[in-house]
Amino acid sequence: MKFKDKLLKLDACSSAVEWVGDRDAKTAWAECKRGDWMLWLVNQSNPKMTLATRKKLVLCACDIAETVLKHVPKDEKRPAEALKMARAWAKGEKVTIEQVRAAANAAANAANAAANAAYAAAYAAYAAAYAAAYAAYAAAYAAAYAANAAYAAAYAANAAYAADMVRKYFPKAPKV
Repeated sequence: MKFKDKLLKLDACSSAVEWVGDRDAKTAWAECKRGDWMLWLVNQSNPKMTLATRKKLVLCACDIAETVLKHVPKDEKRPAEALKMARAWAKGEKVTIEQVRAAANAAANAANAAANAAYAAAYAAYAAAYAAAYAAYAAAYAAAYAANAAYAAAYAANAAYAADMVRKYFPKAPKV
C-alpha cells in the first residue's frame, strides 16, 4: 500500500494527501515543512502510545509553543508557566498532575482572554501542559492536545522550524 493510501485511510487532510503525492513515508518525513501535519501523523500512528513517546511529544510541543510566547503580553505569565510545568513533567521532575493541570487551566484562561497571536501562544501552552496533565488518564487524548498545541504554534510561528523540531524528537517517519 502506498503512503498516500495509508494517509487517506487515516483520514488525513486533503492538503497533506495532495502534497504527499507519490512520496514514500521516509521521503515525505524528510521533506515536509509542516510541523502540524507531522505531529498529527505521530499521534495517529501511535494508538497505544508509550509514556516515553508521550513525553517526547509533550517536549516537542513545548519547544514549538515557546517560539510564540513573544506574542503574549509581558505581564501574562500563565502560558509560560504551563509550558514550564509540562516540560518538568516530561523530564520526570517532581511535578504533580494537579500542578500541571492547574497550569494548563490557567493558560486556557489566558487564551480565552487573549486575541490573535497571543491566543495561539496561550492555547499552545495550555495544550502542551494538558498533554502532560492527563498522561496517566488518556494517552491518545492527551497526545492529540499536544499536537493541537503545535498546530497553533506552527501557524503563529515558523512552520519550517516546527517541522525541524518534530524531526528532532522523531527522526524516523512513523510507521502507519
